[in-house]
Amino acid sequence: MHGESGYGLWPLVILNSAIFIFFAFSFVKPKTKLDWRSLGAFSAFVVALFTELYGFPLTIYFLSGWLTENYPGIDFLSHNNGHLLHTLIGFDGDPHWDPLHIASNVLIVLGFFLLSSAWNVLHQAQKLRVLAIQGWYARCRHPQYVAFILIMFGFLLQWPTIPTLVLFPIMVIIYVKLALREEQIALAEFGDEYRRYAERTPRFLTKLGKVNEEHWHA
Repeated sequence: MHGESGYGLWPLVILNSAIFIFFAFSFVKPKTKLDWRSLGAFSAFVVALFTELYGFPLTIYFLSGWLTENYPGIDFLSHNNGHLLHTLIGFDGDPHWDPLHIASNVLIVLGFFLLSSAWNVLHQAQKLRVLAIQGWYARCRHPQYVAFILIMFGFLLQWPTIPTLVLFPIMVIIYVKLALREEQIALAEFGDEYRRYAERTPRFLTKLGKVNEEHWHA
């Protein structure tokens, strides 16, 4: 490893973390404890990601011996070479235009779109004290958590690190537990109406095609 390091850029760590956390906050507009927990878990992932992306490349240092032995002559402290999957798979050219990075950007954009759409429906339903069954909630019971998982997986495609790879399954478990907790709250509040909704609507996998929202009230 040689050359000028592309790391130690702590202002970029702070700036990028703040931007993505703010985006998530503006879409989620957390009000309940469960809202804050889901946003907090996502924020921890984002900070861990950008710390390695621009601050301290823990994963590259940890794997430095293996990387130097198997990829001699490659400066992994150069920021572009920090896209490990790009280098390990053997893609040529700018890593920002490889298939993984493009797929990553698509997943992240889709995730934020889903997050915004889902939480707008949820908060409108909370204001009216009714069950959220419109929009994405007609296709799965927890689209907001699907959105967070899509965004995190998108980040992993372009910049996998040891901390984020460890955090990702933990985050999924956290979101599953939050989803189960939300279901208990909804069941206590809406009773049979929620039972009918849950019987017809998958928890995380979305329904494809046209859905009829009226039959949940039947």
